[in-house]
Amino acid sequence: MTSYRQPGLVLTDRRFSVPLDHADPGGEQIEIFAREAVACGRSGADLPWLLYLEGGPGFGARRFVGAGGQSWLGRAVQEFRVLLLDQRGTGNSTPANRQTLPLRGTPREQAAYLGHFRADSIVQDCEVIRKRLTGGARWTVLGQSFGGFCATHYLSTAPAGLHTVLITGGLPSLHADADEVYRAAYPRITRKVEAHYARYPQDVERARRIAAHLLERPAALPGGGLLTAESFQSLGILLGGAEGTHQLHLLLEDAFVPTVDGPALSDAFLENAQAVLSYAGHPLYAVLHEAIYAQGRGPTGWAAERIRAEFPRFDAAKTLAGDEPLLFTGETVHPWHFETDPALRPLRETAAILAERADWPALYDAERLAANEVPVAAAVYHDDMYVDTEHALRTARAIRGLRTWVTDEFEHDGVRAGGPRVLDRLLALARDEI
Repeated sequence: MTSYRQPGLVLTDRRFSVPLDHADPGGEQIEIFAREAVACGRSGADLPWLLYLEGGPGFGARRFVGAGGQSWLGRAVQEFRVLLLDQRGTGNSTPANRQTLPLRGTPREQAAYLGHFRADSIVQDCEVIRKRLTGGARWTVLGQSFGGFCATHYLSTAPAGLHTVLITGGLPSLHADADEVYRAAYPRITRKVEAHYARYPQDVERARRIAAHLLERPAALPGGGLLTAESFQSLGILLGGAEGTHQLHLLLEDAFVPTVDGPALSDAFLENAQAVLSYAGHPLYAVLHEAIYAQGRGPTGWAAERIRAEFPRFDAAKTLAGDEPLLFTGETVHPWHFETDPALRPLRETAAILAERADWPALYDAERLAANEVPVAAAVYHDDMYVDTEHALRTARAIRGLRTWVTDEFEHDGVRAGGPRVLDRLLALARDEI
């Protein structure tokens, strides 16, 4: 362990060895990294633990610099010892990416390995860590987005380890498969894009011009990727965040520069687009994205791509042949991502095998959740672009005792944008203080 200080915090870096396959505890081990955060002056205190599960899949825990008076972490360390977990395959945990996965062997062997990287394995990691770290004491879990999916699985399989569960923008459907998830997603994305154009009507023509240019001449990105009209549409992923519509507008406002060969997309635009679109820092987000919705009902089969065909307004070529605004897409992963992104190209066969896997185990136990005894509070963001509100509320009703805070004050990143206010509200709900 290594301990050090940042403003307002004492941080301790911890590493844990856990089984790759928890059904074979004596088999291959992988390493899980977690960063403990405690308020300065309280490092020796006997504080309850709060485990933070980041959104994703495929993202390590957010890296904070100091307690930050306006962050949820600053509020949390007032009463908790916080553990910021890098879920398996992410951050400083044993990595799983284009560089390391070939060590596993063939694409089929890589896919078998990655089959152990869903919420079920993550929660089992958490239980191993909890028992080693707390001496068996229960802890509070805060799950953001996919972290909330993991927390819901935790309630389904290991509630004895939980004192309280807090979920922000992350109540999953207990039953919907990937097809149903994306069939609900595309209308939400459409509403977000229409709201963006209502705020920034000048972006209608800008987006059409960029997409038309890319249909004729896909552009090389600085990192070796390829910006096509379809990948340009993926910039709509920004629209699910508090500042996303403004970020997208600023990205579009000065895309072209004059050159000797005529107008071209500027280096600055391409660099900024790459920063949004690249999966280099979180490849598992793309590789496992649809697998997080697999519920033992057959393969996901590139659901986002298949279901997109039911919504022809998302077809850039057809849109540009007429005069309608171009629709951006959102949190959707497509086969072509594994052709245009150099961080994903070496994993395209592996991803295809995962897309055809049919024997994914179910993730949620509806009967156990209906008998839940753990205090649970969840923030549900009205018209959340990433997690369907109706699905979330249906799940909220299915978990005994769960209290919801439904709000349109925040977007999907409310726990980050709202800082201590969101955590305060959820703690008060879970404790029946309001």
